[in-house]
Amino acid sequence: MSTSSSKVSWAQLRVGIMAVVAFAILALLLFLLTGNKSLFSKEVTIHTYLDDSAAITEGSAVRLNGIQVGSIGKVTLSGENKANRVVRLDLIIQADHIRQIPEESQAIIGAENLLGTKYINIKMGKAGKPIAAGGELRSLDTREFQDLVNAAYPSLLSLQRIVERVDNIVAVVETGKGSIGKLLVDDELYQRLVGTIGEMQKVSTSLSSGKGTVGKLLYDEALYDDVRNSIKRLDTVVADLQQDLKTGQGTAGKLLKDPGLYDDLRAAIKDIRKTVDAINKGEGTAGKLIYDDALHANINKLVLDLDKTVTAINSGHGTMGQLMVNPALYDSMNGTMKEMNGFMKDFRVNPKKFLTIQLKLF
Repeated sequence: MSTSSSKVSWAQLRVGIMAVVAFAILALLLFLLTGNKSLFSKEVTIHTYLDDSAAITEGSAVRLNGIQVGSIGKVTLSGENKANRVVRLDLIIQADHIRQIPEESQAIIGAENLLGTKYINIKMGKAGKPIAAGGELRSLDTREFQDLVNAAYPSLLSLQRIVERVDNIVAVVETGKGSIGKLLVDDELYQRLVGTIGEMQKVSTSLSSGKGTVGKLLYDEALYDDVRNSIKRLDTVVADLQQDLKTGQGTAGKLLKDPGLYDDLRAAIKDIRKTVDAINKGEGTAGKLIYDDALHANINKLVLDLDKTVTAINSGHGTMGQLMVNPALYDSMNGTMKEMNGFMKDFRVNPKKFLTIQLKLF
């Protein structure tokens, strides 16, 4: 009986030992996975003061010029009301790194990004005496960091609105609405686009083969030579024109540099001005025609008389009017002209018939 009891006690002891070892291993793994410090490393605590913690928390990283050297301990109110000494932070630094932090170093709050995890970054000072355990690091004003976050907040809101708009556009495109949406989901439009690209390829092939007007323009050597010769002739004309301008010879050169031509042109302009002035004064035929009321009245009367005459003719008054509208008069005159034509014809045939001379003696 005693032997059975001892076996049970030894089995229970082994189970208890295994449970303790398992919990120890689990605690060690959790510490190694979540902790920021070594298990057997020696640590030194120093302090710094801030005006605002900027929501920094215990366990956050402490970095020296960006390299992690420890973690943040307690974050508490200091009980002071002086500028930049309202919040006290305990900085737990690994002992092998404490010798690399001079007393003149400064602590400042940093962040992975504007909304990321915050940490304390120690900006290493100039070479000097290392800070001692329990010493105090000077800190930069944290209000600048908070002002930066506040200034970035409107930009973040604008970015959020832009993302929402882009999301709405993507949703519209996915539903097949709009030009881009139809291009993505409308098979008919896709087929048209493919057809258009095929036609463009045909055109490109035709151009490459030298067919058509544009193809010949690109590949026909004779057409190229003609265009080049035309450009050469044009260049020669321009060169001659420039030479005429320099020497004053030729039509263009004389036009620009011949003082006699300039004087003639100036005199002609002067005469034109005199003529225009005379017309404006009412002198001469043109001036009177424009400014003389009597001449205007006479011309107006002449036009009215002419209009009356034309009206009378159209209404059949007078000889001309009858001639225009009276068919009997027209027929009579037409008959008379026919008889005259017959008489003249007979006269040419037998003029003696009409030229008889009779002599009588008394």
